[in-house]
Amino acid sequence: MVSRPAGQRIVLITGASRGIGAETARILAARGDHVIVNYREKMRRAKLIADEIVAAGGSASVAGADIADADSARGLIESIVQEFGRLDVLVLNASGGLERNAAPGYAMEINRDAQTRLVDLALPHMPSGSRIVFVTSHQAHFHGRKPVPADYEPIAASKRAGEDALRAMIPTLTARGVTLHTVSGDMIDGTIIVQLLERRNPDAVAARRDTSPLPTIAEFATAVAEATTVPAESGHTTYIGGPDYLTPA
Repeated sequence: MVSRPAGQRIVLITGASRGIGAETARILAARGDHVIVNYREKMRRAKLIADEIVAAGGSASVAGADIADADSARGLIESIVQEFGRLDVLVLNASGGLERNAAPGYAMEINRDAQTRLVDLALPHMPSGSRIVFVTSHQAHFHGRKPVPADYEPIAASKRAGEDALRAMIPTLTARGVTLHTVSGDMIDGTIIVQLLERRNPDAVAARRDTSPLPTIAEFATAVAEATTVPAESGHTTYIGGPDYLTPA
């Protein structure tokens, strides 16, 4: 087990080898946390993020795991507990479903089932005062209440299902002194999801840009980082961008 400075939090960020996850890791490491950069396949890219953080004076490590695979997810948490003894913050950033050749049920597997399973695995090792942050989109958070681009529908429906499932766990989390915070954003400029959607349905992305400026990765990642510390009741949601989503239809 690695000894860490008193007060240093151990933070796992899923899907952190690029985009929002990587930027969140940089921000939290700069604030003094030890960040675990989770990746599924891109080990070299994840290691570059961790090395960058360490070179800047921060503390970081990498952990490869496919959170949609039960054995891989279990191994991820077991390795963290073995090395650090606990987990103080779990940032549920990894998602998917727009990948080419993705199986029909993959969106629900990664965006709902994998999220709740990881919480179940991590919770016994999270001390009272720990925080879980679920990263989502307005298109998912407001699913059923606001229009969704057709190509994004499977993602929106599955991430909404994931959020609902996590919220149903709040009584269990509360009993252990752990709080859940959701961060929801409009399409985030520069993310892989927006890039993929732009290829399939450029008009949908253009329509969002016409409504209001899209939040940047840095802006959204800052909100995610803040959600790991801001005082709030379990179940609180922070909204970034997309002011039209926040007004009645």
